Amino acid sequence: MSDIKLDAELRTDLGKGASRRLRHAEKVPAIVYGAGQQPVSITLEQRHVMKAQEAEAFYSSIITLNVAGEAVDVLVKDMQRHAYKPRVQHIDFQRVDNTKAIHKAVPLHFLNETTAEAVKNGGKVHHLATEIEVSCLAKDLPEYIEVDVANLELGSSLHLSDIVLPEGVTSVELAKGEDHDQAVVSITTPKGTSEEASDSEEEATEE
Repeated sequence: MSDIKLDAELRTDLGKGASRRLRHAEKVPAIVYGAGQQPVSITLEQRHVMKAQEAEAFYSSIITLNVAGEAVDVLVKDMQRHAYKPRVQHIDFQRVDNTKAIHKAVPLHFLNETTAEAVKNGGKVHHLATEIEVSCLAKDLPEYIEVDVANLELGSSLHLSDIVLPEGVTSVELAKGEDHDQAVVSITTPKGTSEEASDSEEEATEE
């Protein structure tokens, strides 16, 4: 879980006009829903949201909102940005029920991409996925998942079943069956390498 916390104010002035006024005042309108409770409209400071959303964890981890003195654990479910300005227009937050498993896409961090033996031998790393959907309790939700390619051989791939997940965390896709064991990264020989090598060998033989 991340340590991201944001202060929020309750909002009673609703509608498009109210949202427009809030944005002009450097506020971000938002809504909190889920966990069997009534939706609550809130506002956040634009500058605080912009700073918080720079962190990768903002999109994949539990965020604690301080709403009128009450701490509420939430996940970002949707975020609308301005078409061309660096501004957030609206955020949908989903409350976290700490007794029930949640599904969330978590980013992958690839390790040893430049030092892997296959890469040193001319291989090129291909990311076939940048995140995977996991199921777990909120307290077990990782900010990211590491995928080590150090021992991946040239021409081979790592699949979901090859990833070591933290305790209490499972892959949503793998739970659907073995035919959902998707590849997430591979190391291949760059196109043209074999042909160039063959041409070089032929030239050396002729000489």
